Amino acid sequence: MRRLVQGNEACAQAAIKAGLSFFAGYPITPSSEIAEVISRYLPYKRGIFMQMEDEIASINAIIGAALAGARVMTATSGPGFSLMQEGIGYAVMVEAPIVLVNIQRGGPSTGLPTEVSQGDLMQSRWGSHGDFLCIVLSPSSVQEMYELTYEAFNLAKRFRAPVIVLSDEVVGHLREGVDFDNISLSPIVERLKPEVPPGSYYPFEPSFNGVPPLPEYGTGYRFHVTGLFHNYKGFPTSDKKEISNLMDRLQNKIKHHIKEFFKLEEYQTEDADILFVSYGITARSALEAVNILRRQGIKAGNLKLITLNPIDEEVISSILENREMIFVAELNMGQLVLDIKRLGCKNSIYAINRYDGDILTPQQLVDEVRKRIQVGAGN
Repeated sequence: MRRLVQGNEACAQAAIKAGLSFFAGYPITPSSEIAEVISRYLPYKRGIFMQMEDEIASINAIIGAALAGARVMTATSGPGFSLMQEGIGYAVMVEAPIVLVNIQRGGPSTGLPTEVSQGDLMQSRWGSHGDFLCIVLSPSSVQEMYELTYEAFNLAKRFRAPVIVLSDEVVGHLREGVDFDNISLSPIVERLKPEVPPGSYYPFEPSFNGVPPLPEYGTGYRFHVTGLFHNYKGFPTSDKKEISNLMDRLQNKIKHHIKEFFKLEEYQTEDADILFVSYGITARSALEAVNILRRQGIKAGNLKLITLNPIDEEVISSILENREMIFVAELNMGQLVLDIKRLGCKNSIYAINRYDGDILTPQQLVDEVRKRIQVGAGN
C-alpha cells in the first residue's frame, strides 16, 4: 500500500520492522519525531523505550542493551551527536552493534535547530578520538530513509560495529509517497552466537570473518567488557602485538567486505563531461541540474554516494576518470570534496557549497557549471 510518510516517521517504522527492541534517546530538533513514533509503537512489540536525561546517557544505554542482546537504536542531531562521540568510540572498542541516526542541522553550537546542513560528515567519520571505523549511510529520500535504517541494523549485527544513518533536516521532515508493499528488504541478520560451550568461550576471539561471536547475558557465557585495549579474553593488555592486532581487526572486519555493502548510484554518467558528486538531499538537486544541463546541450551526470564511510576508493576513482570538470555539491564548507580531490587529482574539481541553512537549488548548480565553462573558454 502506498502511503504519505514523513522521513523521520519512515526511519522509526524501519527500525521497528528491523526488530528494534530497545531505544534510548533525548528529544532534539529536528530528530524528535523518530523518538515520538517509536515511543508510541515500540511497546506494542514488547520493546522498551527510554527517554534519557541527555545524549551521553542515551548512547551508553544502547551500548549496554546491545551487549545484553537487544537490537538497539538512538536518534539525535548536532549538539547531541557531539555529546555521543566518546560513546561511539567506546562502542567501536567493545564491538557493540548499535544504530545511531543523526538528522543534521546547522552548526556549530546550537546553530540552526530547524534548518538543514550536511556539516557532520567529518564528525561521523572521525569525531571520536583515535583510529576507528563506523559505517555511515546517507539517504536522499523518504524511501531510502526506510531502506537504509533497516539495512543499518543488519550491518551493525553483521560486523558488531556502530552504524550511523546520516540524514538531514529536509529528508527527515520531507513527506513523500512510499509503496511499502514493493520495498524489497533482506532477511533480518541475527548476531553471531558462540558455537562452543561456555568453558571454551573467549569474548573477543574472532570467528572466520574477524567478528567475535556475542552471547546473550544470562546464558552461562562469561563476558568481560572494557574500553581499554584488551586481549581475546577481554582483559586489558599492554602487549604491543595484541594492541596492533586488535586495531587491525577492528578495521579489517569491515574494510575487507566493503564491496559487499558499499552503495552508490550513477545517473547519466556514461558520456558525461561534467560530473556532480553529491549525497543526501543535495543529490536531488544534482539530478535535476543534470536534466537541465542536458537540455541545454551539456553532457552532465551525477554520482550519488549512499555509503559515505568507508568508501570504495577504487570504484569512485574509476568513475571520476576522464571528466572535464567535477563538481562536489554539499551543504557545508567543503568536506566530501577533500576525498574527491584526493581520488580524482588529475581532474578539475570544484566545490559548490552552501551553509546558510537552505538547500542548494538545481539552478544554483547549473549556474555554477556554466560559470566554470565560460571561465574555461576564456569568455
